[in-house]
Amino acid sequence: MADPSSYRPKPGQIPDSPGVYKFRDEHRRVIYVGKAKNLRQRLANYFQDLAGLHPRTRTMVTTAASVEWTVVSTEVEALQLEYSWIKEFDPRFNVKYRDDKSYPYLAVTLNEEFPRVQVMRGAKKKGVRYFGPYGHAWAIRETVDLMLRVFPVRTCSAGVFKNAERTGRPCLLGYIGKCSAPCVGRVTPEEHRDLAEDFCDFMAGRTGTYIRRLEKDMMQAAEEMEYERAARLRDDAEALKRAMEKSAVVLADATDADLIAVAEDELEAAVQIFHVRGGRVRGQRGWVTDKVEAVDTAGLVEHALQQLYGEETGDSVPKEVLVPALPEDPDAVSQWLAGRRGSQVSLRIPQRGDKKDLMGTVQRNAQQALGLHKTKRASDLTTRSRALEEIAEALGLDTAPLRVECFDISHLQGDDVVASMVVFEDGLARKSEYRRFQIKGFEGQDDVRSMHEVIGRRFKRYLQEKERTGEWEDTPAPTGPVPAPGGTGEAGGTGGTSGTGGTSGTAETPGTGEPTGEPGPGTVAPAAQDPVTVREEPREDDGRPKRFAYPPQLVVVDGGQPQVAAAKRALDELGIDDIAVCGLAKRLEEVWVPDDDDPVVLPRSSEGLYLLQRIRDEAHRFAITYQRAKRAKRIRSSPLDDVPGLGETRKQALIKHFGSVKKLRQATIDEICEVPGIGRRTAESVAAAFAAAAPAAPAVNTATGEIIEEDDGGSRT
Repeated sequence: MADPSSYRPKPGQIPDSPGVYKFRDEHRRVIYVGKAKNLRQRLANYFQDLAGLHPRTRTMVTTAASVEWTVVSTEVEALQLEYSWIKEFDPRFNVKYRDDKSYPYLAVTLNEEFPRVQVMRGAKKKGVRYFGPYGHAWAIRETVDLMLRVFPVRTCSAGVFKNAERTGRPCLLGYIGKCSAPCVGRVTPEEHRDLAEDFCDFMAGRTGTYIRRLEKDMMQAAEEMEYERAARLRDDAEALKRAMEKSAVVLADATDADLIAVAEDELEAAVQIFHVRGGRVRGQRGWVTDKVEAVDTAGLVEHALQQLYGEETGDSVPKEVLVPALPEDPDAVSQWLAGRRGSQVSLRIPQRGDKKDLMGTVQRNAQQALGLHKTKRASDLTTRSRALEEIAEALGLDTAPLRVECFDISHLQGDDVVASMVVFEDGLARKSEYRRFQIKGFEGQDDVRSMHEVIGRRFKRYLQEKERTGEWEDTPAPTGPVPAPGGTGEAGGTGGTSGTGGTSGTAETPGTGEPTGEPGPGTVAPAAQDPVTVREEPREDDGRPKRFAYPPQLVVVDGGQPQVAAAKRALDELGIDDIAVCGLAKRLEEVWVPDDDDPVVLPRSSEGLYLLQRIRDEAHRFAITYQRAKRAKRIRSSPLDDVPGLGETRKQALIKHFGSVKKLRQATIDEICEVPGIGRRTAESVAAAFAAAAPAAPAVNTATGEIIEEDDGGSRT
């Protein structure tokens, strides 16, 4: 635990300009990012008497070992840079909303020749029109099924579409009138695109035009005594009305708005968002978060706005955003939203009427979501804490192992030997820090040697990171003031959002052995007698989660006594004696520790054993997935892969010309030269590659006894 006064910068060093600041821990990880109109005033708040700080703020400043800042020109730039850094560094003390599910969207792929209507999740793609999000995928499918009567847009996959083109027969939807069947030429690409755009217009809220058109056509058909056509048009109009009824009108003035409500207590907060388009609720989503920083409702709203609109542009940002409390600087946030949208955005608190009533509904949803989340999580938090305490007690650790790394070896009869490293923090998987290894030190099957190699390589990297960051050396601080030249400050290297012409500063803990090299450009250094070092960090030391920079409290290996002994020996060879090691043997689920002939037997009902099993199984899953992918890649390999200068396009041209690798292998150099784009030198290289590759024995499917022939691309099928 650090004393904040040990790294507190002098008041004169901190500018009174707008900017963004970062707190780092002893491992140089960024643990908190914040912004301020006045950096000097804001940072001074963190270095007051610890007893006067909020408990969460007190935990953050005592975990930190240094603070640095970047000056920007406006509050809007500060907001942009803060969002970029939070997303980039994933600081542990910043509020980060956890989406309670992956929300499905109704998507129209306008970037294709024949646009397709489908359900999509995940990141949004360019050229695709999205509607939603919806609470359930089946709600989208019900809506689409009703609308296809009127807008028979393609919904099939690319494979089904190409198969219909090839056979000249549409799918079932084409026969029953719910697809215009562009695959067989019933409509032109232009006519089909018009249908897709009409579909989008209706979903965007312009509904009256289409219903009135259908009713007019229905009346005209009835007058002309075309009763079957009139009945069909009547049913189409009813289908559209039913689709509209699924999202009732909540705002009579056809408003496009997002309503955000927050429910919170001392520890957690839940956010609910209603997306209203054309006066109708088109989607709903919710997030929850731990209040890891001292933040009020206005701060929660600001974080929610950053997460909700940080990646959105254009119409995805509505004209109006209604919130329960305005952020600290509403004008800056409004300008930022307007920049994302490309036009003015109104950010306000609803005071009366339908919008206030709807906000009450959103608020009730937020409170229900928080209550449900707390009910689910209460037992989860308790269980995880008990599991970590049981592991610490069983292994004789001083504290609960908050970071656990587990290693597993995977191979297929000694081939494609790989290893995995999975990381669990606070009992939860930290997938961004998973790593995988190829065994390089030897060939063949030897799990013990493999484990020794992997543990050694992982912790050699850890020691290299410690040495690179200077944790083992004390370098004197630079002396003399260094002017800050004009140019790009630290922000310029972080997404380019802001910081042009700004300055960066770093205040580090004296005596911790942190690197104290010469100040970089854009840095103001203190005088020689000043014990605080201020400098710009090297670009690679940027606070991002490094691959192997952070040590675990516990290393778990998949295996018994031999694997544990190998892991402990690897650590001893590196001089590391402050990391506990254990192994979990599959046969009896025994926990082995180094230098002990008897295993530690945890009760079958133990939460600690269950957590170790989960960690071990996750390491096994990650390892075998990598091993299978590596094996599949090897099987698909071809002698053509080793021909210098032969890219994928010309490789496919060769296979297409000859029909298979087998026929290409039998071809002469002159025959290879006949392929467009293949010169004589390349043809000679191709022939030489096949000549150098020894003819392999035929592969056999061990399940069926079938001989597997080589097919196009060099793969065996």
